[in-house]
Amino acid sequence: MHLDSPDAPADPEAQRRHDRQRLSNALKASIAFVLLLVIAFGLQAALDWRPLAVRPGEWAGLPGLLTAPLLHGSPEHLVANASALLLLGSLALAVYPKATLRGLPLMWLGSGLGAWLMGDPGSHHLGASGVTHGLMFLVFVLGLLRRDRPSIAAGMIAFLFYGGMLLTILPQEPGVSWQSHMGGALGGVLAAFWFRRADPVPPRKRYSWEIEEEEAERAALEARETFEPPAPARVPVLWDRPQDARGVVLEFPRRPRPGEAVPDDRGPTDRPHDPRG
Repeated sequence: MHLDSPDAPADPEAQRRHDRQRLSNALKASIAFVLLLVIAFGLQAALDWRPLAVRPGEWAGLPGLLTAPLLHGSPEHLVANASALLLLGSLALAVYPKATLRGLPLMWLGSGLGAWLMGDPGSHHLGASGVTHGLMFLVFVLGLLRRDRPSIAAGMIAFLFYGGMLLTILPQEPGVSWQSHMGGALGGVLAAFWFRRADPVPPRKRYSWEIEEEEAERAALEARETFEPPAPARVPVLWDRPQDARGVVLEFPRRPRPGEAVPDDRGPTDRPHDPRG
């Protein structure tokens, strides 16, 4: 799919202010979510977090679909997911604010469903790594689908820093929930396909060679319309030649079959006169 990029905005300074504001809002939202994870990690020491994690195959483990991404098993686990959320979350919200917000429930629930459906019985799955995988796949796939300049740049940045997530959706290390990674990645891919048109294509600067090509095409079109004769369909018809009849079809009498009486087609006046009356 290719979305045509509109021309440069009428007010470039206003557009730059709008872009800076959107980037600032995306960064603030990502920092707020990371702070929420830090607070939740601090509260884990004061309560039993196991009922809030995803327990594969158990109906009692389904509430973990909502709470498991807020929990983490260690400070290293929290730092790794927080750094990915800061970069990928800011990138996704800055370039695709509407698609990211609409696709976040898919990535959030997809992470938990992947662990609940494919995880080992008796295990506990927690952490926001499924959401980070969903954000990476969302940004990367949207860059392939939309193919405008900001989308391509965002996809390349996401792949440069976190391209290894393409492999961590498969079993790599014991104790790492690749099932939640795969579920979150599938949620990001689905969100990319469903919400690829949610955000409009940003305006871009037009270069001089693009303007020259358009002007040359316009001049060539005007020259063809000026000097070329009109199409035959537009030539008025001045005289129609009458169509003469080419001949007359004559009907031949039917030949009698052997033993068949010949019908007499003569009328009463055509018969010979009998003098005997």
